[in-house]
Amino acid sequence: MKTASLFLALLALLLTFHLLDANTSSHATPNTALTLTEVASGFWRVSDIAATGVATDTRLFVVEQAGRIHIVENGSVRTPPFLDISALVESGGNEQGLLGLVFDPDYAQNRFFYVNYTATPDGRTVVARYQTRPDDPNQADPNSAVEVLSQEQPNQWHNAGDLAFGPDGYLYIPLGDGGGVGDPFDNAQDLSTLLGAVLRLDVRTLPYAIPPDNPFAQDGDPNTRDEIWAYGLRNPWRFSFDRATGDLYIADVGQNEWEEINRQPANSSGGENYGWDCYEGAHPYGNAAASCAGTPVEALTFPILEYAHTPGGVWQHCAVISGFVYRGAALPYLNGAYFFADYCSGALWMATPNGATWRMEELSRELNNPTTFGEDNAGELYIAERGGRILRLEGPPATWHFVPLVHR
Repeated sequence: MKTASLFLALLALLLTFHLLDANTSSHATPNTALTLTEVASGFWRVSDIAATGVATDTRLFVVEQAGRIHIVENGSVRTPPFLDISALVESGGNEQGLLGLVFDPDYAQNRFFYVNYTATPDGRTVVARYQTRPDDPNQADPNSAVEVLSQEQPNQWHNAGDLAFGPDGYLYIPLGDGGGVGDPFDNAQDLSTLLGAVLRLDVRTLPYAIPPDNPFAQDGDPNTRDEIWAYGLRNPWRFSFDRATGDLYIADVGQNEWEEINRQPANSSGGENYGWDCYEGAHPYGNAAASCAGTPVEALTFPILEYAHTPGGVWQHCAVISGFVYRGAALPYLNGAYFFADYCSGALWMATPNGATWRMEELSRELNNPTTFGEDNAGELYIAERGGRILRLEGPPATWHFVPLVHR
């Protein structure tokens, strides 16, 4: 199998970022190399990687934007696809298509899974539930669809599209602001629309129910959508829960200057306003005076990490791709490290907490347009490239002792 070396250089200072901390300091990293090992290839515009959550299941499910889901098992791609709904999916736009997949927490019993796609012919967002066939675990029943949610989209951009179940058993759905430069419809700061927000739904029965502790469910205001869990987001393309702590990491793709990652602690009661389009990252956004005039800075939740677009050239950053906090068994010295990437530059980063701030290290720029991350059922991490490769993060064996990141 092919490998791409990701050298973690000793005393690496390639990109250490301390948000809201102006002090510069160095720290040691392990004198070894992580690698990305190819486990499958030949896919078309991979948008998501998922696993069933069943501990004994070693399959990976790879989502293509055109509307197909494939199974990778033991290095081979099964045929036919697990599910093909390409006839239902509008994938003509770069940010349209079959965008998200998640399996029900009780999948072993009910065989339910959920997809997020932009529908033909109008590009509206659809979240639908499907079921695997009872006689074949490698085939979904295409006639089992039940629509969970439908949301009109004013443009083809900023559809977000990820899906995740939280530790609370509720389904979380991120939606972008609807597209256009600078959120022209002011959706992200408008609680009367689902756009520009993360939704939280109880889908144990359909149609969905509103969890009673959603932040706006009991406010009595008919102009706020009770489905909203958090808002102020531009295009939260990928997000993930830390399987150990329950913390939620939301990577929000920026406009022209800043990419950001937000962290919502597991004990949050929701209602966070992540600032768009008042702010891009932790920086005031210049064209948003009208929509943000009544929003005090104290009411906003700022990102834990951000990075700037670099000026021109082949290495230009442009779109953050959220990964996961590593909780696998193969690389225990990486326990608690959060991994993410950038679509344009191909950069791969690792971030670790440093008291109230976070430090961010660039590991490599060898990725070719990374589009998404995934976890298998054991917590090992995978990265997909737009060109169709699926790569697994690997490194020294579990017996190797990690040198903790420390300040010098």
